[in-house]
Amino acid sequence: MHSPCLYVVATPIGNLEDMTPRAIRILGEVDVIAAEDTRHSRGLLSRFNIKTPMFSCHKFNEEKRVDFFMSALESGKSIALISDAGTPCVSDPGYRLVKMVASAGFPVVAACGASAVVAALSVSGFDASQFSFLGFLPRGRGDMIKSMAGFLPGTVVFYESPKRVEATLRTIAEVYPMMQVCLCNDISKKFERVYHGGIFEILEMLADNENAKKGEYTCVLNMEKLPQQEEAVDETLPSLESQLVDIIIKTDCTLKDAGARLREVRDDISKKEIYGAMLNLKNLFEVTDD
Repeated sequence: MHSPCLYVVATPIGNLEDMTPRAIRILGEVDVIAAEDTRHSRGLLSRFNIKTPMFSCHKFNEEKRVDFFMSALESGKSIALISDAGTPCVSDPGYRLVKMVASAGFPVVAACGASAVVAALSVSGFDASQFSFLGFLPRGRGDMIKSMAGFLPGTVVFYESPKRVEATLRTIAEVYPMMQVCLCNDISKKFERVYHGGIFEILEMLADNENAKKGEYTCVLNMEKLPQQEEAVDETLPSLESQLVDIIIKTDCTLKDAGARLREVRDDISKKEIYGAMLNLKNLFEVTDD
């Protein structure tokens, strides 16, 4: 490589056999590697006998490191940018460096490869011709989840940690009880598993999996039929009764099952309150338990 250039190089998200020959060649030929975590990437480079010098470039030092990497380019050197796993700058650091390099007129070249977003979409079975990627949901994720219908048409993809995934899915189930989900855990790694089904089915499968708390999650939501589903809610009923009716209509289940499912997603209300709402429905509409 003779001319200065920044290569944005995708690396495996788990299985090292996903490393592309082009990525190996570029990482071996550049003068400098900008790595999210040099300790993590050292194992990758060692596996492919790559001896190029590495310097850290993560979210805490990226702005300070930009001058260093720009000086390298200006002196005629080439740089490869890598993250800990997958494609840099997609919920990973690096975009500031890319922006600065491009603004300075240096070429920026993508060396394509693994991406958890695309991998999850490819196995979802949902129409991925249009999709919205939300990265990691914020801690106050309730408002964002309620606004997801605004991303229609298409699918919604986001990342979630193993510690928060169950709570996040319960919040989604509370708002969209008919949601169809593809949940990908630990893609291409030891505890890899892909869940397909309705959101309550997914929650049950997670509860039955002893390894559910291991490995990161990529969640794909099918938003296609949500507007029609929203119309099924009877706005004239009190809140809990309305939610019970909504679940019955959308999942074709009994009142008893609807009560159980509502308890799963509403940690903020007591069993007594739900039971009272069930009794109100029985009295109003003569709804039976079975």
